[in-house]
Amino acid sequence: MLNKIVLIAMPGVAPFEFGVVCEVFGIDRSDSGGPSFEFAIATAEPGPVRTSLGYDMVIDQDLSIAADADLIAVPAHHIRGMGDEQTDARVLQAIRDAQQRGAWVLSVCSGAFVLAEAGILDGRKATTHWMHVDRLRRRHPSIDVDADVLFVQDGKVVTSAGTAAGIDAALHIVRTELGAAATNAIARRMVVPPQRDGGQSQYIESPIPECRTDSLAAVTEWMLEHLDEDLTVDQLARRALMSPRTFARKFRAESGTTPAAWLNRQRILRAQQLLEQTDEGLEQIAQLTGFGAAAVMRHHFLKVLQTTPTNYRRAFGERAAG
Repeated sequence: MLNKIVLIAMPGVAPFEFGVVCEVFGIDRSDSGGPSFEFAIATAEPGPVRTSLGYDMVIDQDLSIAADADLIAVPAHHIRGMGDEQTDARVLQAIRDAQQRGAWVLSVCSGAFVLAEAGILDGRKATTHWMHVDRLRRRHPSIDVDADVLFVQDGKVVTSAGTAAGIDAALHIVRTELGAAATNAIARRMVVPPQRDGGQSQYIESPIPECRTDSLAAVTEWMLEHLDEDLTVDQLARRALMSPRTFARKFRAESGTTPAAWLNRQRILRAQQLLEQTDEGLEQIAQLTGFGAAAVMRHHFLKVLQTTPTNYRRAFGERAAG
């Protein structure tokens, strides 16, 4: 049963991610049909804890209160080098103890580095903010790092992507333990969706790969101007004055991917732009970007961005931003 939650605050703790855990688990929502948890904040050395924004929070309780917690939460914290320094051994042991006794362990954003240092992510699937994915993979190659999701549950260990994805991960634990009604009550009070679709991919900027030769630069520029057309490798090779085989080989060498994959990514990028900035219908956008039909465009959005065009527009369109 999910009852006692302990948030571990470390030097450099990020206030927003700290606040996410406090907001989901630290407020008594029994008056509106929601849950009420026994919530506490602990640190290795009670007293002032400097946040990532340069002010102090005074934490009175030490890690002994985490000994019987049903969930240990580790929010993001800013440290030079992101994981290059060692975490307090007492924090690491509290996390190991929680995992060994079957408690939930939750990290938000870069908190995954602390779980990794504790060793509880070895052999597991996990995630973190997309900006830190490569560093986590390099430092901990035994972890199966998924860069495209909002959160990952592996057993009772849950890791989330950046910032607001911590809300998704925390609500997922509530839903798993207490059901949809409790989750909806919390989400309604927070004015957030109880469950979001999609993943990190839709938030990651994907710049167009540059080609380093004039011949391919001219072709790629032409491709961008004719995304709505059915472009084949044979056609593109003729424009580059090459054989199809030579063109495909040279294109991969210059851009790091195949002509078809490059073209597909540019179509998605153009569709994202149209969804964000225009009121064009999905069928029209699919035609303008070369997908041909909204169903085809939807397939590619789900495959690459883990969301649908409709949900993407809802999240990032000008009306949503306003």
